[in-house]
Amino acid sequence: MNFVPKKLKSYQLQANKGFTLIEILLVVAAIAILAGIVILAVNPGKQLGDTRNAQRRMDVRTMLEAVHQYAVDHNGGVPGGIDSVIASAQMFGTSGGGCDSICTASTTVAACLDLAPSLVPTYIVGIPRDPSTGSSTSTDYFINKDGAGRITVGACDPEQNAAISVTR
Repeated sequence: MNFVPKKLKSYQLQANKGFTLIEILLVVAAIAILAGIVILAVNPGKQLGDTRNAQRRMDVRTMLEAVHQYAVDHNGGVPGGIDSVIASAQMFGTSGGGCDSICTASTTVAACLDLAPSLVPTYIVGIPRDPSTGSSTSTDYFINKDGAGRITVGACDPEQNAAISVTR
């Protein structure tokens, strides 16, 4: 006769509860596949680029508004240093050179244009910088005044082939 004590039978029943290694691996693989599909659908690189471009659009409008308010307070005069050369623009910043090789959106002159003494803090809290490539020496934002006196402010390096500039 097979005689198995009751304690041993209950222990065997408890030992059979749980998941096998194959079951766990299948669940982990399914979760990984679903996570990969979600990441591809969300496309974080594009989302981050869109966010940085939105910041650039806001910075461009802010700078143009600050220059406009300056002009209103100074009988139509713009801050010193903004030239009227149609073929070239000027990048904001404090650097004395190298600003012509950075901006790809427009042909810029070699020296950056420091508008902080004219605009900060009366018209703007601080000169904005490009969210990914800008610095205080070269912000990667440009300004130009055309022959008719219209001011254009734009971003030098927008992402995803966007064109970011505003004219007033």
